[in-house]
Amino acid sequence: MEFQTKLIHGNWNGDIQTGATNVPIYYSNAFKHETAKEIENIFAGRELGYVYSRIANPTVEAFEKRITAVEGGIGALATSSGMAAIYLTLMNILRPGDEIISSSGIFGGTYTLLKNLEEYDIRVKFADKIDAGTLEREITDKTKLVFTETIGNPRLDVVDMEAVSNICKEKNVIMTVDSTLTTPYLIKPLDYGADIVIHSTSKFINGNANAVGGVIVDGGSTKYGDDKYTALKRYARRFGKSAFIARLRTEIAKDLGAIMSPMNGFLSLIAIETLGLRMQAHCDNALKVAGFLAAHAGITDVNYPLLRNSADYQTAQKYYGKGAGAVITFRLGSKENAFKFIDNLKLVSNLVNIGDSKTLVVHPASTICVHHSLAEKTQMGVYEDMVRISVGIEDCSDILEDIDQALGRL
Repeated sequence: MEFQTKLIHGNWNGDIQTGATNVPIYYSNAFKHETAKEIENIFAGRELGYVYSRIANPTVEAFEKRITAVEGGIGALATSSGMAAIYLTLMNILRPGDEIISSSGIFGGTYTLLKNLEEYDIRVKFADKIDAGTLEREITDKTKLVFTETIGNPRLDVVDMEAVSNICKEKNVIMTVDSTLTTPYLIKPLDYGADIVIHSTSKFINGNANAVGGVIVDGGSTKYGDDKYTALKRYARRFGKSAFIARLRTEIAKDLGAIMSPMNGFLSLIAIETLGLRMQAHCDNALKVAGFLAAHAGITDVNYPLLRNSADYQTAQKYYGKGAGAVITFRLGSKENAFKFIDNLKLVSNLVNIGDSKTLVVHPASTICVHHSLAEKTQMGVYEDMVRISVGIEDCSDILEDIDQALGRL
């Protein structure tokens, strides 16, 4: 199947019992079995089946299978949020004494999560740029994981996926990529050598701001069998390249219980069918808005990867032929100007989210990154006069008119 067809039909051919074309919502905590032997075999892993929705639910599993098909992975696990997806991934790999190398331009909540791992004797090295040179210098025998976002939020730096994955392969380090801003419509990191892909499905995959969730997609890797990954190696003996997803589901996710609800799984399944259409509309509008802002007097540092003056323009051209997502940042000279601009918007909504069908705006320094130090904000590319816009799929003329009138009031 081609991409858009997979979004609608991937790993699903209707409900066999009823003929329903949409996946039913299975709101059941547990599932009945005819014999004690049958349920024993499921718990032991000798048979497939459902026993408890914290472990597996048919509606949520249908969403996991759809994402697996779309991303080209070997398996996926849906979670209660994007942050839960990141945390479960880390806990499935890391041990005290391990090291992570991460981009510093990542989402503020992820930055905090990684930084706080130091309390568990897990060291995080934040790098201004994740590239081959940085990894050659920073990877040590203790490095277990490289973490990056396809396009950083809100710094909007673009990672050269192939160059980074080549070093990770050479050094036998697991490469984990958060693809929330780009989705599989714009890029499939597994195709470029990533081992694990994470999404906050609450954003563009859902697209309607009505269901919080996350998903982890495993590409399968021989790295999991290496001696340095103690817990995964044990699973690799039985599951081979599927060791990561096997341990994630049977131990880490089962024990923590941060699972996606059946309703959110259903809403995500409905939403993903239009992902390709929505993402192209987001990208088309974002490029127009970025161009408008770049040409406007009084605005500085308009940041969108496909603007020709972007520091990452060449890399963006290499990977993002369809567009570079919906997020734009720019600076207005002062926090007062940033607030005044936001307060005068009428169509655009002021809230801390991205990926909605509606155009959204936020002042990152006073919201998402309010608890970070000035040095940390600078490292993340967040400034007091900076505004972030997530461009929606409204008629672009209406978006531009609203932005223009708000700028005119400064």
